[in-house]
Amino acid sequence: MVTKHFKKTIDAPRERVWDILWGEKTYPEWTLVFSPPGTGASIVETNWQKGDKVLFLDSAKTGGMVSSIHDKKDNEFMSFKHMGEVSNGVEKINEESEWYGAMENYTLRDVDGKTELTVDIDLTEEMQDYFNEAWPKAMDKVKELSEKN
Repeated sequence: MVTKHFKKTIDAPRERVWDILWGEKTYPEWTLVFSPPGTGASIVETNWQKGDKVLFLDSAKTGGMVSSIHDKKDNEFMSFKHMGEVSNGVEKINEESEWYGAMENYTLRDVDGKTELTVDIDLTEEMQDYFNEAWPKAMDKVKELSEKN
């Protein structure tokens, strides 16, 4: 497992970027880049509280990931710990999986009146090429949505 870092400066306040990242309507927009063609937008199901379970799902809710909110500080930091997958609508926690315990962290900082969004994500070797291409596109979409008036 290797940790990859992605960064984007966004001309919007942290609160706006935070709302775009985790908003019910905007989350599916910026995460569409991660969805396989024909599967529709991604859905996230959680109560958004530290320690709570998070389901990152496809639009049919049959596939995805099971995670938890490892840490959270509103408008500054969100940390997910990945624990398993959803397959055919069934949650499967697998402590033997190479993904078990992988972290995905979002940090928002004020920099010169703008927001610096940093995403740090643990990846397996075989997923690096895919995410090296997909994450910049996703961050461009977060920037676009955040900077809209």
